Amino acid sequence: MPLTANDVDRFVASRPRLEAIAYRLLGSAAEAEDAVQETFLRWQAADAERIEVPEAWLTKVLTNLCLNQLDSARARRETYVGRWLPEPLLAGDPMLGPADTAEQRESVSYAVLTLMERLSPNERAVYVLREAFDYPHREIAEILDITEAASQQIFHRARKHVADGRSRTEIDEAAARRIVEEFLAAATSGRTEPLVRLLTEDAIAVGDGGGKIPARVKAFEGAVAVATFLRGLFKPAEAKRAMVGGRPEIHITTANGDPAVVAVLDGRVVAVMCLEITPEGVAACRNQVNPDKLVRATAQWAAAEHGEPLFTAL
Repeated sequence: MPLTANDVDRFVASRPRLEAIAYRLLGSAAEAEDAVQETFLRWQAADAERIEVPEAWLTKVLTNLCLNQLDSARARRETYVGRWLPEPLLAGDPMLGPADTAEQRESVSYAVLTLMERLSPNERAVYVLREAFDYPHREIAEILDITEAASQQIFHRARKHVADGRSRTEIDEAAARRIVEEFLAAATSGRTEPLVRLLTEDAIAVGDGGGKIPARVKAFEGAVAVATFLRGLFKPAEAKRAMVGGRPEIHITTANGDPAVVAVLDGRVVAVMCLEITPEGVAACRNQVNPDKLVRATAQWAAAEHGEPLFTAL
C-alpha cells in the first residue's frame, strides 16, 4: 500500500531521532544514514494503518538493522587497516541528537563512542536507548525482544564497562578552549616539557588513517611518549605538506561535544583531533585522518560559521 502524505510526515518527523540513534550505535554517519534509509524502505513496504505506534515500530526496525550491521562491522574491522576510530561530528551537526543532560552529552562524546566498541551489540543498544534517549526498560525490552529484567541487567553491565574506561567530567567551554590553546602553543613550541605538564600521566594518543593516511596502529601511551609524538606531529616538514597537499589552517572547535582541533585545507577538513580533557589534564588525543570519515565534517564545516584560524600548520 502506497504511503500517504501523513505516513511520510510521520517518518520525516522521526528521522532526526532515528539518525541520532543509528550514529551512536554504529559510530559512522554514513552507515547511520544507510540504516535510516533502509528503515524508510521497510516503512514504505509495511501496512502503516496496522501499526499502532509508528515511532516504536520505526525504532525497533532501525535498532535491529543496526544490530545486524554491528555484527558484520566487527568482522570488517578485524581486517581494517590500522586503528579504527568513530567518525567525528562537528558542532551543530543534527546527527549529534539531544544534548540536554550530562548523560546525553556523554553518550555521544568521542571518548564514549570509542569505549562502546568494547560492548556487545545488545549492550550497546541498551546503553544508547536508555542513557541517551531515556527509553524505559519496558520499551527497550520490546525493541530487542528480551525481558525487562534482562534489559536492566544489560544496561548496568554496559554502563559499568563504559565507566571503567572513563571518568565523567564536565568542564565549561571557556576553560576547555583555554586548555586547547595552551595545548597547541605547547605542541608547536618544539619542546616536550610544556606538553608533558598539560597531559595526564597515563595520557594516550591514537590515530585512524584507514590505510590511506599514515597512522600508527599502536597507541602512544604515557605523557612523555604522547608529548614526543605531538611535538613531531606539529613540526614543519616538507613531507607532511606533500602528503596533505599544502599547509592546512588550524582551528579550535568542538567535535561530539568535546574540544577538538580541526585542520582545514582549501575548505576540506583533513584532520580532526578530539581531546579528552579532565581536571587532571588532557587524557587522550584521538586523531581522525581517514578522508572517508571526514566527508560529513567537511560539509558541516562549509555550512557553519567559524572564526579565523589559530595558525597555519606544517
